[in-house]
Amino acid sequence: MNILLPVDGSADALAAVRHLVALRRAGLAAEAVLVNVQEPPTLYEVVVAHDAERLSDLRRAAGADLLAPAEAMLDAAGVPWQSEVAGGAPAALLLELLENYGCTQVIMGSGAGRPGAVARAVLGAATVPVTLVAAADGVGGEVPAGDDAGDAAPGPGPGDGDELAGPGTA
Repeated sequence: MNILLPVDGSADALAAVRHLVALRRAGLAAEAVLVNVQEPPTLYEVVVAHDAERLSDLRRAAGADLLAPAEAMLDAAGVPWQSEVAGGAPAALLLELLENYGCTQVIMGSGAGRPGAVARAVLGAATVPVTLVAAADGVGGEVPAGDDAGDAAPGPGPGDGDELAGPGTA
């Protein structure tokens, strides 16, 4: 089972990764598909940079930097993963990648206090269950040196009212 985990570097996104680690430790046989979506360059960036390939390289590097903590957490917990940095409109691209990777669930950060625009769009259009996870008290997802990635408290779990599924649920 592949589970899509959008990662934007936020504490909520890393809480979603911790939630998957907790599910794996509870016996769920799942692999993570980590995705970072970089929005297309602005006209200003294109004019100033004069080099589309350079802009693309910068966006890939930025995405890889944002994915690195999530990859490290999954490695530490022994969770198999694959990752991709993609460019485009975030919600539409996440829905496309969901299909491309054959994901049967999405676990994503909820956004500060309430679902953000991307989370709402994915929630409204996904044909698979979507779980939104918030970081406890907005505290970061960094794992202190020497601590195991899964020891951090996972986000809300099944039955907590935070599991939301596909079309028409908001």
